[in-house]
Amino acid sequence: MKISIEFPSVSYREGPAGVMKLARAIETIGYDQIDMFDHVVMGFPTDTRAAPIYPPQMPILEALVVLSYIAAVTTRIGLGTEVLVLPQRQPTLVAKQVSTLDTLSGGRMRLGVGVGWQASEYEALGEDFHNRGKRMDEAILFLRHWFSESKVDFNGEYYQAVAMAMEPKSPQGAKLPIWVGGGTPAALKRVGELADGWLGTASLNESSTHRAIEAIHRAAEAAGRDPAAIGLQQMLDRPPTDDAGRQFYKNDDHVLRRIAEVKSQGFQWGSLNATAMFQAGYRSVDALIEKLDSMHTRIRAEFGK
Repeated sequence: MKISIEFPSVSYREGPAGVMKLARAIETIGYDQIDMFDHVVMGFPTDTRAAPIYPPQMPILEALVVLSYIAAVTTRIGLGTEVLVLPQRQPTLVAKQVSTLDTLSGGRMRLGVGVGWQASEYEALGEDFHNRGKRMDEAILFLRHWFSESKVDFNGEYYQAVAMAMEPKSPQGAKLPIWVGGGTPAALKRVGELADGWLGTASLNESSTHRAIEAIHRAAEAAGRDPAAIGLQQMLDRPPTDDAGRQFYKNDDHVLRRIAEVKSQGFQWGSLNATAMFQAGYRSVDALIEKLDSMHTRIRAEFGK
């Protein structure tokens, strides 16, 4: 069972050295992946707009910039996004940023993408919220062209390129993995048809998780793809919204039990949320490192590497 750590932007409060210290410790401890959460901006509630899922002033560092910083101070650990809101960004620029990051990290990048949920964020970035699903599908195809072809000609409904080159190609090139998040029927179909893996949100309902994986596999088979080749990762718990939710990471037994459940459902990866650990009371970089270290020891003793 491989374990990813969703990296906490809040670590910036201890300065660049704190971010570096935490990233290096996560690698040294032995975790497999560091993933970055993505939102560019967060909206306040207004007369016509409900409050967002997260507090508007929650600190969120830019995902690809942080991963570049982490790449420079680590050597082994995988790097990724969970998830980058792709349709609110220019896909050609994303291709350049991600392939550069893969090059400078020595081929450690995994791109996780999703359509997002915040219309006001799309508006602030000058992108259309309402056709984001269609643009997402096309953008994934466009990215793969940029990652693999020496001369790109692409004539989509939303994105075009005529006789263009993007160099250098990264170490992973055409094999740079693109994983897709989300649990809607459209998202699951997208995983089966276009993605290398699924980034599933936390679900305590085993039957709903089983149905989601079945939907991915049906879509893969219909597209002529091998369902077994699609990777599976699931968050171990939802981001906490109350005191009860903050208890999850205070008890390693809860975490171990969830890993066992996720593994039994066919997932090869589990994702630990270090921001949720901060909310649970581990309020410094040192406290997070101590918690992640002790938790890793128990995880590996129970499940191996």
